[in-house]
Amino acid sequence: MVSEGTKWADGRFLAEQGTRDDFGHAQLGGAAPVVANLIKDALGHKYHWAVADYLQRAARHLSSKSDVEQAYALGEAAVNLAMEGKNSVMPAVIRTSNNPYTWEIGMGELKDIANVEKMMPMDYISDDGFGITDACREYLQPLIEGEDYPPYKNGLPDYVVMKKEMVEKKLPSFEV
Repeated sequence: MVSEGTKWADGRFLAEQGTRDDFGHAQLGGAAPVVANLIKDALGHKYHWAVADYLQRAARHLSSKSDVEQAYALGEAAVNLAMEGKNSVMPAVIRTSNNPYTWEIGMGELKDIANVEKMMPMDYISDDGFGITDACREYLQPLIEGEDYPPYKNGLPDYVVMKKEMVEKKLPSFEV
């Protein structure tokens, strides 16, 4: 297991592909193929690698209750902001208390969010770099609590079928 944030001794990201996004940040292509090739070149071993982010993006059945509640609240807030004619903003989850865990939906300006990288605090990473600290565990715990399994029918997820009925236009035309 290799983190996408793993760096070479000179500070460059292991997964850095030499390209940049629109904001000038290094495009990370995944550390797994880099490490796999290092192993093959140095040791001659066969290898197989997988990128875990694909798995988590496709694993709605593993979403926590907190995750689902916040996702729905953010979606509802985004629609409300659009209906209010708000522009260049996005809804955000704001933690209001750690114990008990409480949160609310706030709004942030895109200019303050879009080009900002927020790294994991160093005090959340164990001294050996291979684990997390109690402070990190305490921060993350409420985010993974509770189960919220999607409905199933005959062993498969029971997806909603959209009616696809046209409704009256409610928002002004959007132009870039």
